[in-house]
Amino acid sequence: MTYKSAGVDIDAGTALVEAIKPLAGATKRSGTEAGLGGFGALFDLKAAGYKDPILVAATDGVGTKLKLAIDAKRHDFVGIDLVAMSVNDLVVQGAEPLFFLDYFATGKLEVEEGRVLVAGIAEGCKQAGCALIGGETAEMPGLYAKGDYDLAGFAVGAAERGTLIDGSKVQEDDVILGLASNGIHSNGFSLVRRILDRAGVKPEDSAPFAPGSSAGDALLAPTRIYVKSCLAAVRTGKIKALAHITGGGLYENIPRVLPKGLVAVIDAAAWSLPPVFAWLKQAGGVESGEMARTFNCGIGMMAVCSKSDAETLTSLFKEHGETVTQIGQVVSGSDIHARVVNLEAWDRG
Repeated sequence: MTYKSAGVDIDAGTALVEAIKPLAGATKRSGTEAGLGGFGALFDLKAAGYKDPILVAATDGVGTKLKLAIDAKRHDFVGIDLVAMSVNDLVVQGAEPLFFLDYFATGKLEVEEGRVLVAGIAEGCKQAGCALIGGETAEMPGLYAKGDYDLAGFAVGAAERGTLIDGSKVQEDDVILGLASNGIHSNGFSLVRRILDRAGVKPEDSAPFAPGSSAGDALLAPTRIYVKSCLAAVRTGKIKALAHITGGGLYENIPRVLPKGLVAVIDAAAWSLPPVFAWLKQAGGVESGEMARTFNCGIGMMAVCSKSDAETLTSLFKEHGETVTQIGQVVSGSDIHARVVNLEAWDRG
């Protein structure tokens, strides 16, 4: 017997490492010390320009969006999602993402599929300005069904001591700016797949909410990476808090960056519910409150600032390609969750 006959192909793993070396190399940035293939990856903070840095780390996966990607046979976007979920969590604390490592596990390693996945990860790293410095590929027959795989990863960032954002400066009457999302991002896909089943829509079918695109392609639009625009805003000194809108939607995320005694009031009528969410709401019979608790509903990042700084920051975000809307304000109160008002606007369409 051989390891290969048991389902693990060492040669395929070696071939994948060789195939992805140029992809990782294309993400090289100041501070990168070594390429792929070693037992550990090195990063030089001094070479990256830091004098007294605080490290910030985040880890995440892509969730059941992977199942839709597998069913749609589209593996090129989920790598961007993987990077986005971690680097967006770093930048909300004012940290610059420096490097990223990924973990790819599958039942049977297909070299080209793996290369496409890592190409997406490398693209996400480029968008975030961080280096892909290492990772792990695991072939585990018997643990994953044929064609299935999982992705996880983590990012490490840094900020000079004393410059991190913790929300402690947020005050009553501050305003909340919403940065538009790129679609569903990477949360709520267990519900999305249920709605697709209920509506009888397959990934290859035409998307009811996006003419000219298949449902799979439209739903798999990758998570927007807000790193460069948010770092630019943070460096003005005018940002008091940032919140990445992920699991828990509009209700659960922004309270994580507010001091006790303050509540975020989000006005659902301040922006139009994007077509993909309007369709999910209608096709799934999902109540507006449940939509706001499950999905980003068109807002992928929130920024808190003083009223006097809102116009300047809005202009800056727009210069960096963001679509920005003033969506709420901070008030006094002891609510655990954000208050989302005017949800009936989504029922009117």
